[in-house]
Amino acid sequence: MQKAKNIHQEETVDLLNKCWMTHDGMWFFHCLQEFGIETTNKINKSAIKSLSAIEIDRVKKTLDCLEPGKSFDEFKSFFSEASKLMIPNFMNVTFTYPDKDKMAWEFKQGKCFAYTGIKRIGVIDEYECGVLYRIKCWLDELGIKNSFTPEINKCQMHSRGNCSGEIQLFFKNN
Repeated sequence: MQKAKNIHQEETVDLLNKCWMTHDGMWFFHCLQEFGIETTNKINKSAIKSLSAIEIDRVKKTLDCLEPGKSFDEFKSFFSEASKLMIPNFMNVTFTYPDKDKMAWEFKQGKCFAYTGIKRIGVIDEYECGVLYRIKCWLDELGIKNSFTPEINKCQMHSRGNCSGEIQLFFKNN
């Protein structure tokens, strides 16, 4: 048996996030059974929005970065480090910075964990993406105005056949 103290940080982050995402999936599934997809989407987004304020505050404190929304360079540095804690490899998403004040995302084809799970429970046609909504809420909490292309609403992997796009970031000092 391996001792917990000998487990690498990446393995720990992966384990904790898998447990969190499983809880999130089970919560979504049971809410769906009880209330239907329309109410579940609404409650899911409300939970994400309220959680994002707490998550971002905790990540800022953990990384000792109190104002990551002041400039593009500060945000890019913050998000790159925060991603290592909050967005593990099993989520199959890559974030890049193609231009100043732009962030792009791309999920591996057909590999978004939410797409896979929601498709499995049979409501992918009506699912409103909580994964990208979480990123939007983080940006909002950091005080960074933003615009997603394509707009985030229904599952892009399902409706477009892939999930990728760009986020225009607007900083107060620009």
